[in-house]
Amino acid sequence: MTQFRSFSRRASVAAVLTLMAIATSAAELAREAYVYIGTYTGQKSKGIYVFHMNLETGELHPIGLAGEIKSPSFLAIHPNHRYLYAVNEVDTFEGKNSGGVTGFSIDSSTGKLSPLNTKASGGAGPCYITIDKAGKFALVANYGAGTVESLPIEQNGNLGEPVSVIQHKGSSVDKGRQEGPHAHSINLDAQNHFAIAADLGLDQLIVYKFDQKTGALSPNDPPFASIKPGGGPRHFAFHPNGRFAYSNNEMASSVTMLSYDAKRGVLTPQDYISTLPSDYDGKNNSTAEVQVHRSGKFVYCSNRGHNSIAIFRVDPATGKLTHVGNESTQGKTPRNFGIDPTGKFLIAANQDSDSIVVFKINQDTGALQPIGTKLEAPAAVCVKFLPIAR
Repeated sequence: MTQFRSFSRRASVAAVLTLMAIATSAAELAREAYVYIGTYTGQKSKGIYVFHMNLETGELHPIGLAGEIKSPSFLAIHPNHRYLYAVNEVDTFEGKNSGGVTGFSIDSSTGKLSPLNTKASGGAGPCYITIDKAGKFALVANYGAGTVESLPIEQNGNLGEPVSVIQHKGSSVDKGRQEGPHAHSINLDAQNHFAIAADLGLDQLIVYKFDQKTGALSPNDPPFASIKPGGGPRHFAFHPNGRFAYSNNEMASSVTMLSYDAKRGVLTPQDYISTLPSDYDGKNNSTAEVQVHRSGKFVYCSNRGHNSIAIFRVDPATGKLTHVGNESTQGKTPRNFGIDPTGKFLIAANQDSDSIVVFKINQDTGALQPIGTKLEAPAAVCVKFLPIAR
């Protein structure tokens, strides 16, 4: 039995590494990509929009509505590049206090999406989704309910019944925003062993053990890392070296740098840094997204209010950040942004000005330079890239 379990673990790891290698190879070789934009639907938006991007020049052209769906605010693409998954950020699904999660198949020749099926998200207001490294499970964070959920992905791309739905409990110091739990994101580490859920309402990065075979989530020991009270952790990103991690604090307009013990799943806060220029008071600002450049040299964070992307340089020895500057997103309320698979370009999504803007990334300094491409994208929230194989 021990020998069988060891073989199963090796096979599972091998499968994960194979999928990661395929994705990495596609990203490095591709000259084109589809860019999917998740939105809030309403008067202007009808769902998920798709654009075509030249990864050598940064040129971006609209294709149109890829899939009609209600409020697909956050998206995730399967490692095999055949499926796309979206949360339906609503409070009621099939008469229950829940949002939805919808799967789509991707037409590789057009970028258009065909719906597969929809499952309950495990709570109201789902706002984040990620797919595990092996492509077997979808993990969802529900802001309104303060819950996280894992769902199996079947071989045909359909979503199965939930494996785990976990209710967060507690509150923090801001009684207006932190009266209870608000799970805002969930991400897996590179080994596919631990899932980290950023909970804005608790000021915690909650760590779960992730069972790669069943998809079950269970509390780690220790169960969380604490962020400074009133910070409001929102999104989370690992450094490519696996030793550092970063959380953007929505309410405090800051980024927390943490060290990471991958064997034990333990996060330890090391440093905090503002996302704003020293001459900006920050009263009307909140952060939305944090991402690490594939080189590991830079970290970026979006500011809503200041309407900019904060640029940080990473100390390779310690992981600590130095604020390099801020670049205007040329629009209002930048939510998510995306760094293309080659690491050459960044696309910012400006929700309240219904636009996406392309920036070229300086590979030496991390600076962002607008290339002059600004396109309409109604109520744009999320940016995801899919390399096109030709």
